[in-house]
Amino acid sequence: MAFKKSTSNIVNLSFTVTTEDGKQGVSLQQAIVNGHSQGVALRAINGAKKSAAIQLDTDALVDLRDALNEILSNDR
Repeated sequence: MAFKKSTSNIVNLSFTVTTEDGKQGVSLQQAIVNGHSQGVALRAINGAKKSAAIQLDTDALVDLRDALNEILSNDR
């Protein structure tokens, strides 16, 4: 007889960025299992509706960060 115990440390992170009235924005979700990201999903929020999840890899997230930084630097 063999006995094996398996445990997982799962963390789900969720960030929601919306307009002042909360009707439009984006949400980001990330699942982390045993310290390793299992991916990031981005959804658009428009009223009570959420779009289908868009899965982003690390390279896409870095490009998104860079694009947001450039937009914000031109807005000041």
